[in-house]
Amino acid sequence: MNDPVPSFHPSPSRPKLGLPAGACDAHVHVFGPQRVFPFAADRPFTPADAPKEKLFALHAMLGIEHCVIVQSTCHGFDNSVVADALAAKNGDYRGVALLPATIDDAELGRLDALGFRGVRFNFMKHLGKRAGIEEAIALSKRLAKLGWHLQVHFEAALIDELAPWLKRSAVPVVIDHMGRVDASLGPDQPAFRQLLSLMHDGRFWVKVSGSERISRKPPPWEDAIPFARKLVAEFPERTLWGSDWPHPNLAAVPDDGMLVDLLAEIAPSERQRRALLVDNPRRFYGFGR
Repeated sequence: MNDPVPSFHPSPSRPKLGLPAGACDAHVHVFGPQRVFPFAADRPFTPADAPKEKLFALHAMLGIEHCVIVQSTCHGFDNSVVADALAAKNGDYRGVALLPATIDDAELGRLDALGFRGVRFNFMKHLGKRAGIEEAIALSKRLAKLGWHLQVHFEAALIDELAPWLKRSAVPVVIDHMGRVDASLGPDQPAFRQLLSLMHDGRFWVKVSGSERISRKPPPWEDAIPFARKLVAEFPERTLWGSDWPHPNLAAVPDDGMLVDLLAEIAPSERQRRALLVDNPRRFYGFGR
């Protein structure tokens, strides 16, 4: 059996856009190395290694100082691969864990001390069956004691079903990848209107990441830009940006430098980019405390 091919670009371009000091990439993953951090037996996919050293080198090239590493389903509930990366960055990076809804408070406290600040729940068919939304909302009451948040990744078709539950969360809710809308359906589609409606509730945040996932066009994914731009314009204090490195489960490998340059379209003014990349993540994830 052949080894998996890396999902990240072998030589990403240096972006033309200079990022503000203290910029944060609020959505990445790390995979392996598998010999040190084995993948979960029930993993829904098997990636190639994408270790922390590759991520750190990419961020140095792009001009990114802070980062949020999100635990991947390929590592299951063993968050040690993320904890290892956080330890190497001494507070400059934060983590979002994958956990069973039955996790005990002692383990939550241990992860908090390591730099984790939230728990992600997936509602994507390709990522396998996990906890239900009602379990995630029940857990939110315990997350509130730590000042953590819920992060949710769902198929756009599920937003109507999930929205009433998410409004019951005891903690802020971060929605991944612009709600995974289909960009070809345009900004007037019901799923995006529902996302905008949720965002009018001040407890909701959204990641204007995943342009390459919601787009139905080749790079530079022009059909995705109006969605991200509208979210940044209407909710300037509750939007976050992430590269989604190392880009798992995509047919075409995106160039991270091109993703950074999209920020000139997504957040056209320097003031918008500073809020999106520096002020919002600093306030939300507690960098510098």
